[in-house]
Formats: sequence, C-alpha cells, structure tokens
Amino acid sequence: MFITFEGLDFCGKSTQVELLKEYLIKRNKAVKIIREPGGTKISEKIRDLLLDRDNNEMIPLTELLLFTASRVQLVKQIIIPSIEKGTFVISDRFHDSSIAYQGYGRGIDLDFVIPLQNFAIKGAEPDITFFLDIPVQEVNKRKRKLTQQQLDRIEISKNKFYEDVRMGYLKIAEKEKRFKIINGLNSIEEIHKQIINEINKLENIGS
Repeated sequence: MFITFEGLDFCGKSTQVELLKEYLIKRNKAVKIIREPGGTKISEKIRDLLLDRDNNEMIPLTELLLFTASRVQLVKQIIIPSIEKGTFVISDRFHDSSIAYQGYGRGIDLDFVIPLQNFAIKGAEPDITFFLDIPVQEVNKRKRKLTQQQLDRIEISKNKFYEDVRMGYLKIAEKEKRFKIINGLNSIEEIHKQIINEINKLENIGS
C-alpha cells in the first residue's frame, strides 16, 4: 500500500507518519518511510536548494520543476521498487503538495501543474492520502515556537499564501476519493486512531 500525508507546514504530519510506521511494524509489515522533497541522494540535494532561505530569488516555476525532478527520482528509485516488493510505503508529502503549494499557492496554471504531476508519478499513485487540516492561525501559533532562523524558505511564507494552499487542498479533496480530511486540531492520539481506522477499511491489517 502507498500512503501519503499532506497538509500545511506544522500540521503534525511527521508525527503521524512515525506513529503509523510503529503500528505497521508491530503487525509484522515491511515499511518504508520517505519524505518530500528528498528520499534519495539526488532528491536530498534538490531539497537543500528548495528550502535554503538564501535562494529567495527562486521563481515559482523553478520551484515547481525542482520539486517535480526530486519526485521523479524518488518514484523511480524508491517508491515503485518498494511497492513491487509488497512494502508499505508512507510518504511525508507527495504530488498533491505541488498542486496545492505551487498551483494554488504560487498561482501556476493548474492545467500545467496537474498533468506534470500525473506524468511524474506514473506507476506510483497513492492508495490513500491523509490531509491533516489546520487553520492558518494555528500554523502561526506553532511557528512561533521556533526562531526565525529555524524556518526554511517556504515556512516563512505569509498568511495569504497559506490560505491559498489550504483552499487548494480542500479543492483537491473534493475531487479525489482517496483524500481523507482529518481535523489537525484533534489530539495526536485521536488523529492516529482515525488514520488506523481508514487504513483498516482498505486492508485488514489489524489481525
């Protein structure tokens, strides 16, 4: 099974990825955790370029193409081979991030962004996607726990950008049946329980 997690920055994705990994391992499942951008030697180098605050002159199209290049490498090198071996692949972000962030957030034409992502992930379509939904005010609240120097190039974005990204995710969710919207303001335990319930609907892994 290929499982992806999406949401605004600081929504709690990484925590839920780890909890799901532990749950599956306890049930003797082979699990591969990946993150985007990143996951391969090449993709991690691209990640450094994308998140480096010194690269503030990066234009939106460059950003989109770099994310996509990193994704293609990850799909071909890690995701497809892992799925073919019967491994549960869990990704902290995937192609929906580019549709939400670069399409809706940066304003790049969706008629370009969506086909590009579909081409990039061919053969690695997610079985289920969890969207941990939090309001932008909560993003700001959680962001304040970090120093300005700890935030990357995208995390320093303004409220309007995050509002557009959130709207984008909600529009994707309207079209994609694999999307499961979860209230990211719920407790960590409650969110994990909801995720496990959804996974078990797809495949009986609780036994």
